[in-house]
Amino acid sequence: MPRIWLVRHGRASAGWNTDPDPGLDALGQAQACAIADLFAGREPVRMVSSPLMRCQQTAAPLAERWGATVLIEPAVAEIPSPIGVAMADRTDWLRAAMAGTWAALGERYTNFRDGVTAFVRSQTQDTVIFSHFVAINAVIGAVLNDDRLVIRSLDNCSVTTIDVWSTESDGSYDEAMTLVSGGHEADTLIR
Repeated sequence: MPRIWLVRHGRASAGWNTDPDPGLDALGQAQACAIADLFAGREPVRMVSSPLMRCQQTAAPLAERWGATVLIEPAVAEIPSPIGVAMADRTDWLRAAMAGTWAALGERYTNFRDGVTAFVRSQTQDTVIFSHFVAINAVIGAVLNDDRLVIRSLDNCSVTTIDVWSTESDGSYDEAMTLVSGGHEADTLIR
């Protein structure tokens, strides 16, 4: 049974309403080093990151310690920006969306949610995935059968642990997930 560690990226250097792809600020870089310390004593496993810079920079210290290559996977990227919403208004849109459900956002967003969860379910080996607040919540929601966008207020560099396993029904197999532990929560500032 593969174990999946979903790591939320470290604190970004800019907000969602000012920069489409910020890197980490100084605190975020320190958080990334702390994640490397947390995992460094383990046997190296597969590493996957969102294509966004803040996730790749969070993964970098651990990849360096393990001598590992980080696979870039768009399926675990940030929730898509809303079409027709100006960059300056994205934070307000996100706050409103996070108070609701995936179904209320419509097909574009349920497809995003389903893509994130399908990718995690498809893992066949232990993997550390560096991703985003909403994407990780999508996986937690799938495990708990909860359609809300936000189940847990995941802190930067929190680690959510999921087990993926196969179930058999009528001779066919389906991948299921179990929430082993939820990531550390905090009053997350959406910037």
